Amino acid sequence: MQAHFKWQELLVRFALVLICLGFWHSGWNLFSFPLLAIAWLMDGGLRRLNQMVKEPFVQAILLLSTLLLLGLLWGEPPEDGRMKWLKYYILLLFIPLYSLLNKERLPWATGALLTSYFSVLVIGIYYWLVRGDQGIPLLGMSYLSFSAMLGIGVVVATSLACLSQARKLQIVLWIVALALLFVQFHQNGRIFLIATLITALFLVFLCFQLELRKFIGILLLMFSITAIFAYSSPAFQDRWAQVKSDIELLQQGDYSSSLGYRLAMWDVGLYGIAERPLLGHGTGTPERYFESVILTYKNGIYKNLPQFQETSHYHNDWIEIGMHIGILGMITLLFLLLSWYQIFKKNQLGILGMGLVSYIFLAGLTETFIIFSRTQVLLLIITAIAISWQKRTRR
Repeated sequence: MQAHFKWQELLVRFALVLICLGFWHSGWNLFSFPLLAIAWLMDGGLRRLNQMVKEPFVQAILLLSTLLLLGLLWGEPPEDGRMKWLKYYILLLFIPLYSLLNKERLPWATGALLTSYFSVLVIGIYYWLVRGDQGIPLLGMSYLSFSAMLGIGVVVATSLACLSQARKLQIVLWIVALALLFVQFHQNGRIFLIATLITALFLVFLCFQLELRKFIGILLLMFSITAIFAYSSPAFQDRWAQVKSDIELLQQGDYSSSLGYRLAMWDVGLYGIAERPLLGHGTGTPERYFESVILTYKNGIYKNLPQFQETSHYHNDWIEIGMHIGILGMITLLFLLLSWYQIFKKNQLGILGMGLVSYIFLAGLTETFIIFSRTQVLLLIITAIAISWQKRTRR
């Protein structure tokens, strides 16, 4: 029996380490996700499921997953769609992950996550400085995914600096946040950069709102650093020039640009939600709906957009889920974000929760951020580890 327990414990720890190390490469997930589920079942996860379901965040995940599954009844057969909606089910990963973490396993998962994050960061910096590439081609990470990962790092480091009482640790965390922000300025992901800056500013306000002089000083420092980073970044200047070019194309009635494409998607998406507000068009149908409606919508001004970019999603979390399962889905998404914050607040990590949820919300206004698979898993792992460490500390 002792030998069986030992092997079972080794399997659980291996599964946790593998999920924290390997989620950066989609190929590894085909092995690490099922292994985590097996480890959870062997560890008696089903017996603890009733306790897990009492957590509102878990309830929100299960509710969203159920609604998407029911949405197939008035949507399209799974084999006919592009099945991007399946990425919402990655949220279910939180249940076995959080359930498996205990005092003995936490250091393993934390060490694996920190090792993988900073390893990927080093690889990304190598591609940027040495190869002159955006993102990480080795891992199949686009510049958007890499920029989103950097933004999460900035938000977490800033939040922990606000929460920490140790001055030396605060200084280290602020330096880490600035270093990650500097790298993010040299990536083309302007959307996530803006979300990072707004969230960081919001966190600084939460930390120092009662110390007005200190807040104003830090605010001026942040603006100065932002200006320096922007001036020193060719990528930022190129993307700013692209915004001007996009606006000029829009003035000519041409939507074949990053900005124009998003405006067109949002326009058609809101029109589609207004057609079927309560339950949406069904799980899996939004891409097909866009390509069929633009042929006649507004005299076909968007009909050539599929040639500009393959239709994949609506570049907005709220419109995307609203097209799938209507206002009911949008309310569920709101419940998910609120409960995500509450699970942090309940464990005395309100600033970290506010930072992460604010970042998710802001990034989701111009991207379908919830289904960014790598960053989605990263956020779930950070949530599970942070809450588990806090519970252990409080005990």
